[in-house]
Amino acid sequence: MDQRNPRDLETNGSDEDVEAHHGRRQIIHKAMGEEAFVDTAVPPWTKQITVRSMVTSLVLSVVFNFIVCKLNLTTGVIPSLNVAAGLLGFAVVKGYTAVLDKAGLLKQPFTRQENTVIQTCVVASSGIAFSSGTASYLLGMSANIAAQGEEGNTPINVKQLSLGWMIGYLFVVSFVGLFSIVPLRKMMIMKYKLTYPSGTATAYLINSFHTPKGAKLAKKQVSALFKAFGFSFVSAFFQWFFAAADGCGFSNFPTFGLQAYAQRFYYDFSMTYVGVGMICPYMVNISLLIGAVLSWGIMWPLIEQKKGDWYSAELSPSSLHGIQGYRVFIAIAMMLGDGIFHVAYMLCKTGYSLVKHQLNKKSLESPSSTNSDISSTTSTPSSPCASPAARALLENYDEKRRTDYFLKDQIPTWAAIIGYITLAILSTITVPFIFPQLIWHHVLVAYLMAPVLAFCNAYGCGLTDWSLASNYGKFAIILFSAWVGLDNGGIVAGLASCGVMMSIVSTASDLMQDFKTGYLTLSSPRAMFFSQVIGTAIGCLVSPLVFWFFYKAYNVGEPGSSYPAPYGLMYRGIALLGVEGLSSFPKNCFSLCIAFFAFAVALNLARELLQRFETKHKIYRFVPSAMCMAIPFYLGGYFAIDMCLGSFILFAWRRLNQRKADELAPAVASGLICGESLWGIPAAILSLAGVNAPICMKFLSASVNNKVDGFLNG
Repeated sequence: MDQRNPRDLETNGSDEDVEAHHGRRQIIHKAMGEEAFVDTAVPPWTKQITVRSMVTSLVLSVVFNFIVCKLNLTTGVIPSLNVAAGLLGFAVVKGYTAVLDKAGLLKQPFTRQENTVIQTCVVASSGIAFSSGTASYLLGMSANIAAQGEEGNTPINVKQLSLGWMIGYLFVVSFVGLFSIVPLRKMMIMKYKLTYPSGTATAYLINSFHTPKGAKLAKKQVSALFKAFGFSFVSAFFQWFFAAADGCGFSNFPTFGLQAYAQRFYYDFSMTYVGVGMICPYMVNISLLIGAVLSWGIMWPLIEQKKGDWYSAELSPSSLHGIQGYRVFIAIAMMLGDGIFHVAYMLCKTGYSLVKHQLNKKSLESPSSTNSDISSTTSTPSSPCASPAARALLENYDEKRRTDYFLKDQIPTWAAIIGYITLAILSTITVPFIFPQLIWHHVLVAYLMAPVLAFCNAYGCGLTDWSLASNYGKFAIILFSAWVGLDNGGIVAGLASCGVMMSIVSTASDLMQDFKTGYLTLSSPRAMFFSQVIGTAIGCLVSPLVFWFFYKAYNVGEPGSSYPAPYGLMYRGIALLGVEGLSSFPKNCFSLCIAFFAFAVALNLARELLQRFETKHKIYRFVPSAMCMAIPFYLGGYFAIDMCLGSFILFAWRRLNQRKADELAPAVASGLICGESLWGIPAAILSLAGVNAPICMKFLSASVNNKVDGFLNG
């Protein structure tokens, strides 16, 4: 499900129901063609990046980094925040400029290009919160995560987390990807006319905001967002009073009984994940619930009955040789099965598309084909009553105007190549100083591989909106950890190489999405590039600071804590597989992993075959997502229940008033996510100050309660 957005949600998104996802994200805004802005001057790129846009971006980046960090540290399920970023950027600057306009002090009107710059900068910054690995591969190096397994818990395979080296590492590796794909922007956007659904939907949203009808609707959405924000914030504040210790409070309410609670089935009153559920497609949430039932409802109770046979009864619950090993390694097997399938599928699809394009090049250059291509990618809002000739004229006008502005401010290819080589050399020299387990030629090999993978990911993302950055990162872990070996620090080396690979591949696809958004909003490619650079710089600084805030205030990474950070142990488990192989598995775990690996591949294959050959009933929409099913294998079903509740609310709202639900649901969901997530700031400050909640609300069985009463009365 994103990082940072469903471009790469750790389930982040590579296997979501794309059709349902984008139907929801469009918020029923019709695409605004360029005829709506024919009388609006397009500012030069230097005036698209303004002081107010950068200040707004900085403030919103801090807010969104807190949101993404909290989601990363709880379940790792991160929805698309593009809508919230575009909407809040519009609300903040529009409100500010309205006040100045009334005072007669407004010197520069707020344009859609400036709105696009803000959205790009904020999403780039919050994207670093996902790809930085503070809740996955960097956290997996820490002593806290290493202590949860006996294997690999040696000094050379552990890296003490420190704010200084984390910030330095991110600055060294995060900018390289920006230069890896820049020379291909014209080919991707104009020659191949890739759709980039996320970038296209965001552009239509921003275009609609800056028309009279769209601005009116945007005010309603802003109002709904802040009402939901207030409700979520107050709800989280109220719940805090009853959570004086672990296991206390509404977040531990045994909704379905104490036995179900023991198997992690309960509703934890999290407005954040209710909001996430309203944004994610129905099948994502149902897949999470299916995974929870399959694992915690069936498999783990059966395996626990084998205690003493399959694994030692004396092992701690967190040992990877015990029940925890089955939870972690089977989940990893499903993730790898899903990832390998999608990477292979995307490579095949990319190769097929490129070959097909070359074979049909002459027909694509004919006038009729060109018009058809334009029609399929620009989706202009011509009136349904207009004649075909009039619609074609509008489409050609839109295409020409957008092409002119897209080609106006060039980023020289030589500058991109020099930038990539320079930053890659700097990184090759610097990274081994931060991680002595990696030798310079390890980093060099990663940078030689990365541009090819970045192209494949960016091209595939343009076709399907699937970003597979986290999957490429997992493969890098296995490759480099096996190459370095356990005795030479292969676990840390594999996790560090994941950061190198994931940063490049993720940033490349995100930048191309933003170029598509800029193309459709007449924003300068140069403004898009520099706003991405600024957003990346903000993320490299703010993301570790926000993570450090949580890391010092809570027991991050501890099983059963408020912030279990599941991907820290998952990624370390993948590195352990690379250096130790099958010796790290408990009894019969490898057989189960093979079965679930095959199960994940079969699910994806069935989905693709049904989508291709069965189009009448669209049965493929009901095939569960293997990646989504894998997450509850480790965490349990409590957050899946929250998300399914969000889906139910959206479903009921649509039944009552579909138009209003489609218009306001994304804003309400964003408000619910923002409110509770931002309560984490004062809650963490109170925790650091040693201020505890005054009440502990716990639930006991009748027999335990009688014993407690007897003890107190005795």
